[in-house]
Amino acid sequence: MARRFRGESLHKVDGKGRVSIPALFRRVIEVCDPNWHEKLPPELVIVYGDPRKRYLECYTIEAIEEVDRKIDKMPRGSRERKALERIFNGHSVSTSVDETGRLVLSAKLREKAGIEGEAYFIAAGDTFQIWNPETYEQDQQQAEEWLDALPEDFDPLSFLDSAEVPQ
Repeated sequence: MARRFRGESLHKVDGKGRVSIPALFRRVIEVCDPNWHEKLPPELVIVYGDPRKRYLECYTIEAIEEVDRKIDKMPRGSRERKALERIFNGHSVSTSVDETGRLVLSAKLREKAGIEGEAYFIAAGDTFQIWNPETYEQDQQQAEEWLDALPEDFDPLSFLDSAEVPQ
């Protein structure tokens, strides 16, 4: 099973904040939760603490544990570590997927992302994001404008040439 999220999806949010998670996303959440089994709901962590982000960032248990390990390696008491601890520990919610494949977004989370009647899910590798559909559309338009400003023959895969490759 792939441990990466792929795809996008639009889902209704009910008055209690319940929203269905895309089925393929659920499989990744299950596979990436070391404690999950058939009789236990799969868990994930929703991070909402970065004030620059207009969406909710959802981490599998494996992905958030990787972030936690990296934070633990930083000097205790450093400004950078404190900021990351607040974002990823203090301003996050551990939650689980219910038996019907839904997630409950609290009023606080819905307010943070401006989510009302619908939620837009978009894959982001080992995480996925939940957006207000209109806000996502604005962000996507900005991304397209940026790409359009690049030369017509520019290949976005060339960005990978400068990416670090683990040895």
